[in-house]
Amino acid sequence: MNWDVVEGKWTEIKGKVREKWGKLTDQDFTHIAGKKDRLVGRLQQHYGYKKDEAEREADTYIDTL
Repeated sequence: MNWDVVEGKWTEIKGKVREKWGKLTDQDFTHIAGKKDRLVGRLQQHYGYKKDEAEREADTYIDTL
């Protein structure tokens, strides 16, 4: 799934993303709004990932949906 589709279906997808990354808050999900760069930033903030690691994690997970 590409990120344009994720952004368009964010309301449906965010429940699955919440299961994967439970540390993200409702406020985080509102801020992310399906945008990859915002998700990457929040993953770095909450999970301590480096930027490339967060991007890889996000892309890999979204591809499984």
